[in-house]
Amino acid sequence: MLPEVTLMAVFVIVLLTDLFTAPRVAPVAATEGKPFKAPRGWFNCVVCTLMLVHLLINICPVAPATTFSGMYITNGPIGVIKTILAFGTLIVLIQSREWMRRPDTFFKEGEFYILTLSTLLGMNFMVSANHFLLFFLGLELASVPMACLVAFDKYRHNSAEAGAKFIITATFSSAVMLFGISLLYGAVGTLYFEDMAALLTATPLTIIGLVFFFSGLGFKLSLVPFHFWTADSYQGAPTTVTGYLSVVSKGAAAFALCAILMKVFVAMTDYWQYLLFIVIVLSITVANLFAIHQKDLKRFMAYSSISQAGYIVLAIVGNGNMSLSALSFYVLIYVAANMAVFTIISSIEEHNGGCVDMDSYNGLYQTNPRLAFLMTLALFSLGGIPPFAGMFSKFFVFMAAVENADIATTTGALAYTVVFIALVNTVISLYYYLLIVKAMYIKENATPLPTFRSAASTRLALALCTAGVLLFGVCAVVYEWIALA
Repeated sequence: MLPEVTLMAVFVIVLLTDLFTAPRVAPVAATEGKPFKAPRGWFNCVVCTLMLVHLLINICPVAPATTFSGMYITNGPIGVIKTILAFGTLIVLIQSREWMRRPDTFFKEGEFYILTLSTLLGMNFMVSANHFLLFFLGLELASVPMACLVAFDKYRHNSAEAGAKFIITATFSSAVMLFGISLLYGAVGTLYFEDMAALLTATPLTIIGLVFFFSGLGFKLSLVPFHFWTADSYQGAPTTVTGYLSVVSKGAAAFALCAILMKVFVAMTDYWQYLLFIVIVLSITVANLFAIHQKDLKRFMAYSSISQAGYIVLAIVGNGNMSLSALSFYVLIYVAANMAVFTIISSIEEHNGGCVDMDSYNGLYQTNPRLAFLMTLALFSLGGIPPFAGMFSKFFVFMAAVENADIATTTGALAYTVVFIALVNTVISLYYYLLIVKAMYIKENATPLPTFRSAASTRLALALCTAGVLLFGVCAVVYEWIALA
């Protein structure tokens, strides 16, 4: 349990540091014309350094092991998954520094770090669970602090409304999932994954349990038709939290779904494959059609994340050796590209009076050419344009989806059909990603954004994300490291 132990050590150190160094009196934003300067400028550096140490300690694959009577399990793939989640969280923490220096947020800096680390700990338990009880506890540990993060700016924009919508829908989805798990327990009499897999057969009771369980995780992944909360919550949440919600939280849910479907529901593969076929086609198609009409960039990225969730789940359809490797690689690339986009959105938001309308990006290249260029690279990766890493991640997902598909069978033919629909939707997604590129490079703006210099932390986060977008695809060692584990 080294990842959980080191993460708890980081949690305790951050908690005590915040407890003993928090400012007792909130200074005025500007006094006698002096600009506001938030205290504890070193706090974010300490948290990011601790998180980097945690990442480096746990970057090597671990030997298979179990504890807590087999409820907790770890192995090479799980170690890689936790490393990817920790990497995404580190990017979020680095990127949050500029936001945390604002007069209305600096006094909540410690709470933000504590809540973020809590969600990551819950996600670690989710992916290491070998028992439905531990899985559900990890899911709740990840979900409840996330609701607090979504409502973090409760007096700014629509953050309180977004938090309310998130917690209400999260409550219902958790209840539906728990009801499905109870049906499965009633059918086989155990909650251990291996024992359940050995006893599970396709009966009306277990099929309903499977559907209810999948519905609960479908909410966490924002899959259609469980996606209605996504756009409102993404729009109202702070931009940094939106980025964390779209990549790290989604990645953990995808890993858990892949592991449980392939480990527990082996005897019901035909049923959940048909379920995935329907959900994937709906998620990719509906999200792409809605994204085209969005003018708010955070709502735009919300529908983009719904579409990307469909591609992530597509890797599971093949149910083969490549599935977990392709899914892990896709999530890693998605972390780099999507966090680059949200880092730029957050930086521009800070210098644009909180506005995130797409029209405000018109003519961005004239005043901030570097940000426009980096945004273009990230969007091209999300769209799957070569030679960026997003193209390779989509290629591996498509390969994994048809790895075991025999086109002469109904399931195999459906797998190829779903991949073809996903390819067509890639073209549609490229169109709406290019709408942002068009706004930045071609459209004119009578009052363009002023030229500004991003904070050092923002530049560091962008450098890490851009390196991932450019190098993860062409450096074969990254995919080989994942596949070897």
